[in-house]
Amino acid sequence: MKVLVTCPPMLGRIDEFKDIFSSYNVELITPVVVQTLSEDELVELVPKVDGWIIGDDPATERVFEAGKNGRLKAAVKWGVGIDNVDLNACARFGIPISNTPRMFGDEVADLAVGYLVGLAREIYSINQEVRMGNWIKPSGMSITGKCVAIVGLGDIGQSLIRRLKGFNVDIIGYDPFTEYNASDLGISAINQFPKAIEKADFIILTCALTESSRFIINSDTISRMKDGVYLINVARGQLIKEQDLIDALKTGKIRAAALDVFEVEPLPRGSELRLFGQCIFGTHNGSNTVEGVRRTSLNAIKILLKNLNISE
Repeated sequence: MKVLVTCPPMLGRIDEFKDIFSSYNVELITPVVVQTLSEDELVELVPKVDGWIIGDDPATERVFEAGKNGRLKAAVKWGVGIDNVDLNACARFGIPISNTPRMFGDEVADLAVGYLVGLAREIYSINQEVRMGNWIKPSGMSITGKCVAIVGLGDIGQSLIRRLKGFNVDIIGYDPFTEYNASDLGISAINQFPKAIEKADFIILTCALTESSRFIINSDTISRMKDGVYLINVARGQLIKEQDLIDALKTGKIRAAALDVFEVEPLPRGSELRLFGQCIFGTHNGSNTVEGVRRTSLNAIKILLKNLNISE
């Protein structure tokens, strides 16, 4: 059998997993992937394999139909988010599909905290200035006593809450699907977004991308925020309407943003976002730690082998 892997973090450590596949006489197909393959590339590759470990690629109806007309028997979405996967197409074509939930909430929450501190104290701007020979001393913001809004109270959001409690901040949450109440999580309130968003000094996005959350950060919701608010996104790029964010950065309504994800990835060279030196940018890399990749990859392999009927 053949298995295609298109998830960049797993590909980056693929040598660790080759023995597992070879022990089941499975051939690995490992293309070079910067962020995702294109739909056309996938239509060419997927029909030639029995299993597919999916990254953030466009796992569309067209791709799955091509796979079904070829030899594709099962697929696994590496990680939590499944907004790029056409689950209805999988069901229609009889292709078993699963994700790997609750694998790296801690890792992404760690990054969110790093971004929060980095924005509040302008760590990254200072670093760049020192490298250029300058010696600046900007006044930062104390985090203690501030209000942090967390949009999304799943595994990542809950992991973030645990970390933020050490900062002695007021935490408000947003999640229409949570089974918890505020006291369960030890936070001040769970609201319907964007109720009370004007209280927040920091807004951190940790939610899934759905039709109801797409572009949840837009000119209207931004207008309700506190002047000079900080925005952090460690979830999905299309939660934010980037032109509206750019406009808010120009006026100072949003003082700065830390973005691990973008509407279009990689971030286009011509994006105006690159003009704002106070912002911090990542590469959709929040889950990419040695431990997180190993844990998630082993789980994805286990699920895929089971669905291919070749596990122990």
